[in-house]
Amino acid sequence: MKRIPWIFFFVSLSLTAVGQRNSDYGIFLGVSSYMGDINPSKVMYSPLPAGGIFYRYNLHPRHALRANIFAGGLRANDLDFNNNFQKTRAASFSGIVGELAIQFEFNFLPYTTEGKLWDYSPYFAAGVGAVVTNYAVFAIEPVIPFSVGFKVNIYKNMGLEAEYGFRKTFYDNFDGLKDFVAPSDFAWLHNNDWYSFAGIALTWKIYNKLAGCPAYNDVDSKRRRH
Repeated sequence: MKRIPWIFFFVSLSLTAVGQRNSDYGIFLGVSSYMGDINPSKVMYSPLPAGGIFYRYNLHPRHALRANIFAGGLRANDLDFNNNFQKTRAASFSGIVGELAIQFEFNFLPYTTEGKLWDYSPYFAAGVGAVVTNYAVFAIEPVIPFSVGFKVNIYKNMGLEAEYGFRKTFYDNFDGLKDFVAPSDFAWLHNNDWYSFAGIALTWKIYNKLAGCPAYNDVDSKRRRH
């Protein structure tokens, strides 16, 4: 597990070196939430602020690789739920979760910030990563991120995206209840804890503009609207 951050770093570095022309950089702001033994079914339960940065290398108008660093708060309290078992147990936790991940993105429509103005596409993404937690114990664990979203080209080399992402973990101790829950009270999908990110991202391209180079005419000229 200690190798995962280094793998993430070198993959991101190699993608960056390939060429900025196909690269997007982004800032993400939103919320994060938890699902596990305390919250077995509510989506977007008790959201807390989240944010992060990411780098995307566009392989094709429909395909891309994205590397991200996200962080957000998670919290839960048994007293938020109206059942006798949880009111008696009265467990709770709060803290911060950090994530390093690489995802493959598939655009359902061809999309690029070098194309026509208001170019758009819904998309799906999935990949691998690592999550760092500091709740019951400090831990670094593997995670499988899944995301769905919608992206739109708003101005020349800039894009706006809305995304919701679920994270499948292989860890059951965000809430400190790994050893204290009866099998009949297990959460969804084998009692492992989940977390999610939802929010808005602003993306942009950084070009090495070369004077007189036709390859950059699209960036410098007025955008096409249709």
